[in-house]
Amino acid sequence: MNIALIIAGGSGNRMGQDIPKQFMHVDNCPIIVHTMKCFQNHPDIHAIAVVCLKGWETVLQSYANQFMIDKLKWIFPGGETGMESIHNGIYGLKEAGCEDEDLVLIHDSVRPLLSQDIISSNIAICKAYGYAVTGIQCREAILESEDGFSTDTSIPRDKLIRTQTPQTFRLKNIIAAHEEAKEKGITNSVASCTLMAELGGRTMHIVPGSEKNIKVTTVEDLEMIKALMHVHKEDWLK
Repeated sequence: MNIALIIAGGSGNRMGQDIPKQFMHVDNCPIIVHTMKCFQNHPDIHAIAVVCLKGWETVLQSYANQFMIDKLKWIFPGGETGMESIHNGIYGLKEAGCEDEDLVLIHDSVRPLLSQDIISSNIAICKAYGYAVTGIQCREAILESEDGFSTDTSIPRDKLIRTQTPQTFRLKNIIAAHEEAKEKGITNSVASCTLMAELGGRTMHIVPGSEKNIKVTTVEDLEMIKALMHVHKEDWLK
């Protein structure tokens, strides 16, 4: 079984709005519903689970009913950190009877423009190699700064990958990683891919991402999402 595990446990404080960003509306539809639709519409996704911010579970289920997201099977409680939310999700899947070999596509709730091709590639790469991380080759010049205001150091960009989600693992492997992290005292790794890197001994394979696969963090991101939803590729472009 291929399961989308959507992480929606954050309160979105950086957005500075009155409601969590995953429940803000774009084109009369909550961002999290746009995200769930990406997986709802993919033929190789068999179920959706959401790790939800406490107090918003009923709202989430109501939206799923309204927008006919019938692949939503489980809602798990969010954690204090992203890593804790993922922990709650994967162990929730295990307790729900999901199999060790099931593929889990861990995805940010606020990346609503995920393409069907990226989902397909995550499934294929994880089946072939065991680990799949969506990412983009860095194109910008990168500088390193200690204080955020000054710098005298550049970082070569040729080997740098900007990671996105989904990040896909067999259920047994991502649970094993969290078990090892607990033993080593790792409690707040930024993402599943950084956790794997911190633990070591695991080779992750890169799935080509997209500049459209934006994570909504700021009001400017929200504006770009709105614009991209109404842009279509010109016929003359290759």
